[in-house]
Amino acid sequence: MQKLTDVGQTLVNNISSRYGLSNDAVIHMLVAVNNGGGSMAQFCCPELGGSGQWMRGGMTMVGDMFNHGLKATVDNLCNELANVLANNQVFPVVPAGTPGSNQWWPAHLGSPFSSGGQNNIRYAVFPNRLAVELYGQVSVYDTLNHNIGGVSQQQGGDTSLTFSSQFGTISVSSLPLLSGPGIAPAPQTNFAQASSSNSNSYTANNVNTDVSVDMAGGQIDASNQPAMDVNTALDYIGKLAQLRDSGALTDEEFNAKKTELLQRV
Repeated sequence: MQKLTDVGQTLVNNISSRYGLSNDAVIHMLVAVNNGGGSMAQFCCPELGGSGQWMRGGMTMVGDMFNHGLKATVDNLCNELANVLANNQVFPVVPAGTPGSNQWWPAHLGSPFSSGGQNNIRYAVFPNRLAVELYGQVSVYDTLNHNIGGVSQQQGGDTSLTFSSQFGTISVSSLPLLSGPGIAPAPQTNFAQASSSNSNSYTANNVNTDVSVDMAGGQIDASNQPAMDVNTALDYIGKLAQLRDSGALTDEEFNAKKTELLQRV
């Protein structure tokens, strides 16, 4: 059960008594309103008709859609809980930098330029740093010379992330990992080529060539690969150089890939 402060427990007991609801039901609704920032709630409470939604000053929906008395009860309850949250310390304060805190990233990073979340992932952008939380575990990356404009999760529900910068769309897994377990790279890691929208931007998933590149590990799988002519190899090396110049590859990764390609000539 959600922990409450002494003040919070007293308020819950009072509201429970006045509305004829169990403490568990009131706490469930309190958490739902809190998760909605005090202005909305999504809940599933058997004592209040099962699943429903509430929005301050807007529509209230309950499982028994024609039960106007129940709608009024939910609306009044959620409004009261929103006021309680706005004026009281209902939940214990979680120290910054720990799971469950609104400031879930390491405290020494300070305040982020931007933050957000989707599904089970949250992210926060700082000067030269990107923090990512997945299932309560926080990873911190060095953003190099990227000016991050947004972070997005790959379609399909996996945990791979990309971000947009002045160099185009880049995989988070290509950044140097400073701390934490890291986020899994996208399952497909084919060689990158220029996107149609920006000749200097590259992604790892939009072409199918005979050169397989692991953007995170910096290795080329040259086994069982056919030989290539000099012009083709030089073309690939040129693209690798652009990735290195954009910060997506380190000098060491670039040199390793170049050596592998030249061995196939």
